[in-house]
Amino acid sequence: MERFAEMATFTNVVQPSLDEIKDKDYPLKGNWSTDFFKNNKPIVLELGCGKGEYTLGLAKKYPEKNFLGIDIKGARIWGGAKQAKKDSLTNVGFLRTRIEFISAFFKKDEVSEIWITFPDPQEKRSRAKKRLTSSKFLPNYLKFIKPGGIIHLKTDNSLLYDYTNRLAVLNEFVILLNTNDLYNSGQTDDILEIKTFYESQYLSMGVPIKYIRFTIPHLNPIIEPPENEKGVS
Repeated sequence: MERFAEMATFTNVVQPSLDEIKDKDYPLKGNWSTDFFKNNKPIVLELGCGKGEYTLGLAKKYPEKNFLGIDIKGARIWGGAKQAKKDSLTNVGFLRTRIEFISAFFKKDEVSEIWITFPDPQEKRSRAKKRLTSSKFLPNYLKFIKPGGIIHLKTDNSLLYDYTNRLAVLNEFVILLNTNDLYNSGQTDDILEIKTFYESQYLSMGVPIKYIRFTIPHLNPIIEPPENEKGVS
């Protein structure tokens, strides 16, 4: 309770009530640059940011961009927001909400890039559309990401990686980079070397990290991939 009370005082955290966003737009929609970040830098989202380790890492590497971590778990966001204040990072913010409501917060072309880092893979086929790279969520992202805006998925989960790859191929997305073993792929892009606490744990256990980077060049309806050979999407 002390953490929640403290977070209510943080100027780098936005946590609207359900009544403020249900069936309507939040006042910051279209106004993040002017009213929150107070600059015109490109805005990058991290969905399901947890404690914000990746959001913070990106913000430190790229001060010329603004980063907004989004998660529903307030206890997690508290840690990231507090660290951002401690590090005097002015290009970082956090939004506490469910990803289902994300289109209430951003207008057309307001976001330049999206990161999805180690989300819940929703392994049961009946829950496939709850995956953050599914045909349920991607159309919402297209409502506000700029044309050619990059979507990144970083995961330890083979099922989620395979599902996203097959969905991207089926729907003719532009796949910019794709690997099922990132740290043994020979890639030297330093943006990929930011590691969360759990990612480091996976690596120490020998679990390869999967990564796919793509853009969506059309507004066609997104089709779910069929079941794979194991009978699971």
